[in-house]
Amino acid sequence: MAWEPKDPWGGSGQDPLDEALRKAQDQIKNLVPGKGFKSIIYIVIAVLALWQSVFIVAPDEQGLVKRFGDIVRVVESGPHFKIPFAETVDTPKVEKLHRVEVGFRTDRGRTRFVPREALMLTGDMNILSLEFIVQYKINDAKNYLYQVANVENTIHNAAEAAMREVIGKSKIDEALTVGKAEIQQNAQLLLQGILDQYQAGVQIAQIQLQDVNPPEAVAAAFKDVASAKEDREKLINQAHGFRNDLIPRAKGEAAQAINQAKAYAQSRINRSEGEANHFLQTLKEYKQGKDVISKRVYIETMEEVLSNTEKIILDSNAAKSVLPYLPLDRLRQSRGGGAQ
Repeated sequence: MAWEPKDPWGGSGQDPLDEALRKAQDQIKNLVPGKGFKSIIYIVIAVLALWQSVFIVAPDEQGLVKRFGDIVRVVESGPHFKIPFAETVDTPKVEKLHRVEVGFRTDRGRTRFVPREALMLTGDMNILSLEFIVQYKINDAKNYLYQVANVENTIHNAAEAAMREVIGKSKIDEALTVGKAEIQQNAQLLLQGILDQYQAGVQIAQIQLQDVNPPEAVAAAFKDVASAKEDREKLINQAHGFRNDLIPRAKGEAAQAINQAKAYAQSRINRSEGEANHFLQTLKEYKQGKDVISKRVYIETMEEVLSNTEKIILDSNAAKSVLPYLPLDRLRQSRGGGAQ
């Protein structure tokens, strides 16, 4: 008697997969009475076709509709339709500000230094460690997606090359101090020109220097040089401040002296004119009465000359009849000295 295996599913010996398929068909028939399995397939295909024909472009995106690999139209943000299964859509973010890091990498909030990219040679044969960021936006989505392979890596390499060329034409003092803004601008213009030649479809928004330092081996010496330069600038600024304070003050004092001299000259002129007018007036009166004026001038002059001396005034007629007597001894004693 031959051995027959038992049905593990407890059925009548039929294939369990066939039996499961038959049960599923029976359940589908019960869900959609009178339609059958083919009707369900049609419904699923219709829903799938509808789902494949509708797509939505976000506000910061631009839609490129491709039909069998060729771009047939470009659509803006909002809901749109496409031919299902025949057309596909790429939606690059054209309003987003993309970022490329050169000389360093940021990973989970930590910064990692990349010396192969950061170390650059200046025009005066010095080495700098330079880290910077390139920010760009997509201005031509078609070229951005299909003109250049691995466009972000291309932007990274072009930015590094542009910065090396600009640093190679600059001096180390400019890169470390006042020349950073000019270096950023020149590198941005050069990078934009390179990418335009590549037709990369991007617009460089900004190149921003993050960290510019000398290599660690000579960092201490560079700090000493920088400190000396800062001291020099400080002394220069102090000298300018002293000059700016001294010159206006000297000008003010000079103007004051000039004004005083002008005032003194004007006062002397006015006094001289007054004295001249007084003399002319006196001369006019003198011409009218010469004797009286002569005696008056004589008396006034003698009063002024003999104001501090002891004197005795005699009339001319009295002097003829009286013997003049001059008491010299008493005069000397009154002045504190006696005659011997």
